[in-house]
Amino acid sequence: MTRLELLIGKQIPYVLLAMLNFLLLTAFAVFVFRMPFTGSFPALTGAALLYIIITTTMGLLISAFMSSQIAAIFPTALLTMIPATQYSGLIDPVSSLQGPGAVIGRLYPTAYFVTITRGTFSKGLAPADLPGPFIALLVTIPILLSLATALLKKQASCRCSSPTLFGSASRNYGAFCAIQ
Repeated sequence: MTRLELLIGKQIPYVLLAMLNFLLLTAFAVFVFRMPFTGSFPALTGAALLYIIITTTMGLLISAFMSSQIAAIFPTALLTMIPATQYSGLIDPVSSLQGPGAVIGRLYPTAYFVTITRGTFSKGLAPADLPGPFIALLVTIPILLSLATALLKKQASCRCSSPTLFGSASRNYGAFCAIQ
């Protein structure tokens, strides 16, 4: 198993769970709160899938620096929630940000997902109307996944002292060594 296969295998359950969450929250917004949906549902769903892949990959990237899953929770929350709320256009438009906030707002993927969400929900936009945000999300995925894969290499040298649920000690990757 390659490092990339390991990372993708760890990521798939979270992506599926988050997509279910997205579908439930969208249904709740439309049917319970009667929020009108005027755009392309496939565009919104595709953007949600891309954004979920990005956010779970960010979690994998951050976990490459941590020794355990518990240790990774706090920095992941800190490094994702603050930029997502402060610099993505949820509170203030990204165009009104200045200095470092403007740079973060233009680099952080949440800003592009917010643009797509607003465009599809309230402005009736289709994917053809939103090429920039979609391209930004598409470009972000291989960059983050490559970084996470490269950084996992440092942990791959970890050798467990005994066999685990995942096979013999010599075949284990570093991420599984912390399970014991």
